[in-house]
This record gives sequence, structure tokens and C-alpha cells, in this order.
Amino acid sequence: MEGKEEDVRLGANRYSERQPIGTAAQGGGADDKDYKEPPPAPLFEAEELTSWSFYRAGIAEFLATFLFLYISVLTVMGVVGNPSGSKCGTVGIQGIAWSFGGMIFVLVYCTAGIS
Repeated sequence: MEGKEEDVRLGANRYSERQPIGTAAQGGGADDKDYKEPPPAPLFEAEELTSWSFYRAGIAEFLATFLFLYISVLTVMGVVGNPSGSKCGTVGIQGIAWSFGGMIFVLVYCTAGIS
């Protein structure tokens, strides 16, 4: 048994600086990384401005936003601008909600593959 105790004692004194259990390993500085960080990506590339898909996506976004606002505002105007004051002649608040939700559903479905 004495041989093992001596091996343990020699192994324990092998390193001059000992770290308490649960702390970080020795020699780790702020600049010692296992990887190299890539350079930051540019905001946009010049090649992107010459591609048709870039302009097609912009046109699709513009048309979808325009149609969404047009239908939504017309629905709200139809409810608010009802001259007779009866709730039966308009779609009401629930109709406005259905209009907004339906337009978002349809326009996302139509432009998801483009934009």
C-alpha cells in the first residue's frame, strides 16, 4: 500500500499552482479561444441589387402590404361610415377581425414562396 500512497503524493505535487475544485482551468485568458470568429457580415452585397429575385420580393411585399391596408381600411370605413346606424347593415367588429385575419392568411399564402 505504501507504493500507491507515494504515487498519489507525487502526482498531487506535480503542478505548482493548484486550483480549488469547481473553478476554471489554468491558463485561460480572454484571447485564448478554440475557434476563430468570422468577420462581420456586410449589411448588403452589391450583387444582390442586380438580381431579379430581390426586386420580385420587394414588389410582392409592396403589393401585399397595399392590399392588406386597402381591404382593412375599407372594412373599417364600412362599419364606421354606416349612415343608418343599424348594426345589421354592416359586418360589425367581428367582421373587421375576420377581414384582418383573412387578409393576413391569404397574403402570406400568396407571397410566402416569393418573399
